[in-house]
Amino acid sequence: MGRIRVMALMLALTTPGCSRAEQRFEAVVDAAAERVIPNVERAVGLTFKTPPDIQIRTREQLVTYLQTKIETDLPSERVKGIEAAYRLFGLIPEDLDLREMLLPLYSEQVVGFFDPDSNALYLIEGTDEVQVGLILAHELVHALQAQYTPLDSLLTPEGANDVVIAAQAMIEGQATLASIHALLPNQDLDAIPDFWETYREQVRQGQEQMPVFNTAPAIIQETLIFPYLQGAIFNHWFVKNFPDTVPYGPRLPVSTEQILHPTKYREGDRPLSLAFDDTDALVYQDGLGEFEMRILLRELSGSISVGTAGALGWDGDQYAVVEDGEDHVLVWWTVWDNEPLADRFRDLVEAEWSKRVRIGRRLQVERATMAGQGAVRLIDAPEGWSGWSNPPRVIVATN
Repeated sequence: MGRIRVMALMLALTTPGCSRAEQRFEAVVDAAAERVIPNVERAVGLTFKTPPDIQIRTREQLVTYLQTKIETDLPSERVKGIEAAYRLFGLIPEDLDLREMLLPLYSEQVVGFFDPDSNALYLIEGTDEVQVGLILAHELVHALQAQYTPLDSLLTPEGANDVVIAAQAMIEGQATLASIHALLPNQDLDAIPDFWETYREQVRQGQEQMPVFNTAPAIIQETLIFPYLQGAIFNHWFVKNFPDTVPYGPRLPVSTEQILHPTKYREGDRPLSLAFDDTDALVYQDGLGEFEMRILLRELSGSISVGTAGALGWDGDQYAVVEDGEDHVLVWWTVWDNEPLADRFRDLVEAEWSKRVRIGRRLQVERATMAGQGAVRLIDAPEGWSGWSNPPRVIVATN
């Protein structure tokens, strides 16, 4: 799912003179920062090279920032490709305007953000003072991360959606976990019964209060939550297994499979990198990854367990959107750890996808081999598509 990078752009804003209420809020923020910064450093295991710059912005200034970010990070051609792809997958409605939805969605979600370009951390004026410490702890982790790794560049690879989601899970997951430890410095999370299940439910309940979020498709809801929740669980595991380092640089997770299955990370299991060999005819190409494939299979089957099980053994995928007059074609290759898993996926996706093929379109699901591994190619296209005899081909790309 294409996302905006909510840590990248510095707005040229001027702050008006402070009222007494604003001065009080600034005092609350300053006191919370003084208290939280040492705890954040201990939780992450790093120290600030330079003090972070903490500033306050109004809700109106936040909306202006987000609007600029959406326009910068999601140019119209990219939005067109993303929308076409996710409509073909059935992950968003035909009439959804992604750009139009994102501004109110992010506006209701964001209460603070960090800008690595200026090393500045921003809190939104009027934020509940009880929440200031938690928000500060989270964003201060980003400020600390940015002094040791180039955050912005981790979230910019074109055509590598799964890589970006994995990196974001590291970034947001570490911030979520460290902020919990910063506010509860002496608490052993493993000693709290069902801590992560309880935390997951609290996150879900919090999101239920967000009206725009509640009307968003599942693919958008889940990709908003995943980096914070599953990323925190992964980082908790990482700290226990690699206590003397941080998940940056060569330690950076490279797929959502590694986030979902830390043993895959420990083993250095990297997915095959696939690419279409002729991009001239393509409107858009990218990959789902195990995480988004779970959501797709859940949506197709109506079952969370089927979605989770059906995506197990994923070892890489790449899809392409091709124009066919006023319509579009989806060509999707997936690679699996072994032949039986490829067979299982083929049977599952063919059975479920065929239930929704529109009149005038044709579905083709075929088993294949890619780099000696079991693979599946799915094509959903108009019956009269000229490319049926020679569809776009996928090759194993150089990592």
